[in-house]
Amino acid sequence: MAACSHWRMPTLPATGYPLLPIQRALRSLAPIVLALLLALPVLAVLGAWLPQAEGGAQSGAILRDMAATVLPDYLWTTLWLGLSVAVGAAVVGTATAAAVTLFDFRGRRQLEWLLLLPLAMPAYVTAYAYTDFLQFSGPLQVWLRATFGLEGRLLPEVRSLGGAVWVFIFSLYPYVYLLARTALGERAAHLMEAARLLGASPARRMRRVALPLARPAVAAGVALVLMETLADFGVASYFGIQTFTTGIYKTWLSMDDRLAAAQLATFLLALVALLLQLELRAQRRMRFATGGVGRAGSAEAQPTRLRGPGCAAAWLVCALPVLMGFVAPVLFMLRPLAADWSVLPWDRFVQWAGNSVRLGGITAVLAMGIALALAFAVRRRGGALTRAVVQLVGLGYAVPGAVIVVGLLLPVGWLQAAAPGWGLSALLTTTAVGIVWAYLVRFCAVALQSVQSGYARIPASLDDSARMLGVGGMGLLARVHWPLLKRSTAAAALLVFVDVMKELPATIVLRPFDSDTLAVVAYQLARDERLGEAALPSLALVAVGLVPVILLSRTLRGSSR
Repeated sequence: MAACSHWRMPTLPATGYPLLPIQRALRSLAPIVLALLLALPVLAVLGAWLPQAEGGAQSGAILRDMAATVLPDYLWTTLWLGLSVAVGAAVVGTATAAAVTLFDFRGRRQLEWLLLLPLAMPAYVTAYAYTDFLQFSGPLQVWLRATFGLEGRLLPEVRSLGGAVWVFIFSLYPYVYLLARTALGERAAHLMEAARLLGASPARRMRRVALPLARPAVAAGVALVLMETLADFGVASYFGIQTFTTGIYKTWLSMDDRLAAAQLATFLLALVALLLQLELRAQRRMRFATGGVGRAGSAEAQPTRLRGPGCAAAWLVCALPVLMGFVAPVLFMLRPLAADWSVLPWDRFVQWAGNSVRLGGITAVLAMGIALALAFAVRRRGGALTRAVVQLVGLGYAVPGAVIVVGLLLPVGWLQAAAPGWGLSALLTTTAVGIVWAYLVRFCAVALQSVQSGYARIPASLDDSARMLGVGGMGLLARVHWPLLKRSTAAAALLVFVDVMKELPATIVLRPFDSDTLAVVAYQLARDERLGEAALPSLALVAVGLVPVILLSRTLRGSSR
């Protein structure tokens, strides 16, 4: 008995009640199982290369034929599109961030948040708007031919690789603008003032101080822009551009070969993984570059005051992206609404909006619950395995929608072949299960990041105090953490809701019958050349997207004071 008197059953630090080994295993297993469900599409896509995969020989032959015909075109078009968009977004985002951060001119405060407005515009909506206005039968070319007596095509074809580059640059530059503005705002004005006192010219100060300081932030923003460009389906499909994303859908739907589509998706997944690593490296360099100088140090120097031609140049640099990325597309879409309201499908608009809101609400609630559970698991245990699982879930946002669709339907097809009577394929394609699952895979990362940022502001001493008072387990989450996380979880739900409303690739394939959403209807109407009718659902998506942009601009204004 004396030898056994020092043994004590493991207890929960929070409550002091005995914790049995089976309970410890179950609590550790729960987040792992949850993460595996969210990571299943990626794992299934990678599993398509296994030798025992069904139909591997046939899919290999299809891939060899594609490699000799269309695959080089996919690769070349994707690389050229990504490179052009990266350069354009870097130039526009860096120039606008430098203008509103390093210089002071009339209207600068208004332009700071106006430059965020293109974030509310889905890229495919911008593409529809420009096509409607600039195409051969559009109002601009019709007016030019009638006014000047000209004939034929007067403007370059909008539906082209160049048109896609234009759309992506002015839709996605805010990613670069946001990160570069944050990096420059930390210490750029202070160091620029020091360089001025040392006799450096304005051009040399920009070249030798501001641009090197913003380089890591610009690299991180460009990586985000490229991931969004690679994941796009709406613009590439509507413009008829042969990218990896459109190739995946053609291989799946036209050639009816899910395994070849999955193998093709691995190439896109590899590109995204490479970009993600570059973005993470740039983020680490950005934190290093902006460390060491506090707010007080940067507040000693004021932005350079601009007047006359300098002020006009700054206005041109900042106003042009807002005009091209938000004002012009909105005006182009308002034109058919103002011309003839009777052609608009008002009777079905309510149904489309209801489907979008329903799917967005369900996904937002589930994503918020999953994010809370995973973040709470990290908060309580914080082991290496739990952190790795949470990081795995956090990578979901970088996975393109086309890859998620293939990764969901591929294992379902395997199970359906093994057990035909289960009806798993019908469960995913005729109900909301499949589409909500796809949304969670992609957007749980958004909710998780917001909830984790909220947890970062809660000191660990509150948990210790709660344990001393006998509050632990779910009581700790419900009575201590939840009141302090309400704003973070609300922001997480809002962001997920807006992203679901705009999501197109997964929704097209996985939506239940007669459950069209605003994004799908806008795409289908535009594809059928009914651009005037597509304006109504497109503008509804823009209105929804404005909500997080307004909240973001208010947050940035508050943090800059």
